[in-house]
Amino acid sequence: MSNDFVNDLFSLEGKTAVVIGGTGVLCGEMAQGLAQAGANVAIVGRNEEKGAERLRLIDEAGGKGKFFAADVASRESLEFLLKKVLEWSGGKIDILVNGAGVNSPTPILDIPDDEFARILDINLGAILRSCQIFGKHMLAQGTGGSIINVGSISGLGPLSRVFTYSASKAAVHNLSKNLAREWAEQKLRVNTIVPGFFPAEQNRKVLTEDRVASILGHTPANRFGEAHELIGATILLASDKAGSFITGTEMIVDGGFSAMSI
Repeated sequence: MSNDFVNDLFSLEGKTAVVIGGTGVLCGEMAQGLAQAGANVAIVGRNEEKGAERLRLIDEAGGKGKFFAADVASRESLEFLLKKVLEWSGGKIDILVNGAGVNSPTPILDIPDDEFARILDINLGAILRSCQIFGKHMLAQGTGGSIINVGSISGLGPLSRVFTYSASKAAVHNLSKNLAREWAEQKLRVNTIVPGFFPAEQNRKVLTEDRVASILGHTPANRFGEAHELIGATILLASDKAGSFITGTEMIVDGGFSAMSI
């Protein structure tokens, strides 16, 4: 197998990718991988300092990108984001990654209504808004594309201590499949990437010593994932050649966690 064949199959050269949540640990690495595969990457988040640092790493690796500030809780902010990205990209968007998310370890009987609503709105509502706003433009382009929604292993089966998060991610998986069904004939693919346990800002608060032991004991690989290990799956799902017939699926990257029973 020649390098030219592999490069052509997975190359994202000339593509424009929007990574919402790209200032975070996991989506930041995914954004960097897309850039190194040739895409021009719009990194979207609220923390300009973190965005600048990710852009520095992308630039060092020979990629291209730009930071855009946006509030995923606001439809108006996302609509303005679309406008600014289109101005930057020359009018096209090929890849959208939806990775903004929040978590909370509140016990189930103590979850207040406002916390429940906030987590659902950021983890699920923001993805719906983004898919509506960016998806409408991507459909109108008529050239297809790829939307990658970031789910969670807790969306496949409930996990203790993250009740609202689990519910929201299960809904993301369902939403992604519905969108895939709706848009498949227009060549706009929608998939869910499903990380297992990757230490990141939003889950460190629940990674107590006993929980870590439980997770590793249930993970055949016997370790946590490293953020860069999401890049391969991301590029596969983003590629309109390698991933051309992949839509409505859950791409699980979990070291075997979901394959474990007893």
